[in-house]
Amino acid sequence: MSNLELLKPFSLGEMELKNRVVMAPMTRSRAFIDNIPNEKAPLYYEQRASAGLIITEGTQVSPRGIGYLWTPGIYTDAQKVEWKKVVNTVHKKHGKIFLQLWHVGRISHSDFHNGEKPFAPSAIAAVGKTYTQNGWQQFSQPKEMSIEDIKNTVEDFRIGASNAKECGFDGVDIHGAFGYLIEQFLCTGSNKRTDEYGGNIENRSRFAIEVIEAVTSVWGDNKVGIKLSPSNRSNDIQDDNPSETYGYLINELNKYKLAYIHLMEPQSDVSQLPNYLTKVAEHFRKIYKGVIISNVNHTKESGERFLKEGYADLISYASLFISNPDLPERFANDYPLALPNRKTYYGGGDEGYIDYPEYSVN
Repeated sequence: MSNLELLKPFSLGEMELKNRVVMAPMTRSRAFIDNIPNEKAPLYYEQRASAGLIITEGTQVSPRGIGYLWTPGIYTDAQKVEWKKVVNTVHKKHGKIFLQLWHVGRISHSDFHNGEKPFAPSAIAAVGKTYTQNGWQQFSQPKEMSIEDIKNTVEDFRIGASNAKECGFDGVDIHGAFGYLIEQFLCTGSNKRTDEYGGNIENRSRFAIEVIEAVTSVWGDNKVGIKLSPSNRSNDIQDDNPSETYGYLINELNKYKLAYIHLMEPQSDVSQLPNYLTKVAEHFRKIYKGVIISNVNHTKESGERFLKEGYADLISYASLFISNPDLPERFANDYPLALPNRKTYYGGGDEGYIDYPEYSVN
């Protein structure tokens, strides 16, 4: 029996996780028809049900939340039918699974919205491109959301949370990272509003808090998590003082009985950027009183260290779970790890999706 911290059971609220290894949310872009999960999605998630917790790929709460081809939603009956199949297969393997609720905001193109501009807190286009039915295109100039747009979007999150509950998920994860809509409201580079949703930190945090309150109104205590990336620079996101911005928000999150906060370490060198944190989980461990999941490029060894040092309670793995569906078993037995084929991450068929085998000793 392995004595790894990673493989010890963990109580997440009233849920008992069989280990502390989390499958991180990963976009796979295989929802080819009407943003309905791929027919092989149940097998894909079932293969990885040895994780203590699975967090699904980002799942749009409404058509307005779409910014990429072939990503699943949670707003139609047909989508719910397929997600129920995913949940059932994971539960048959005694796994636990949360659905990630997603809205990309300005990281989109008008091609996804019948020619209309994507939503954003301010009418500031992000620098970058997205792949559409018409090929690679620059992110569109967004529409500054009205108060009604904001209220409707919060309601979309609530409905998405309710639909996820109907599907039988064990909880939900709110996507507040990667420069998508929630982070766009938080950060000064993308939020230039002068009303109650812009300006000071409290106002810029308002949308995130309203989404959390809407989602927890459906799920209650210890069933809702949120993913945050305080030192993230993806998708042209920037903030004048992310240490202060996220310090305020994460301290506010202590008021809610969340299942966890899911914190990303920097994906690039931010050591020369003022007020950017190089050690995210270690810093916010001093502020947040609940469960922390740590993410980004963890190895077995770094995961062990974060748990032993107390920086995190759970460790999430992304690409390693793509190519190693039996990742906890490989950790337990010190089996070699397979490397994923990056060319098959997005789109495509079975290759790179459900064809990675479990480790065989023969």
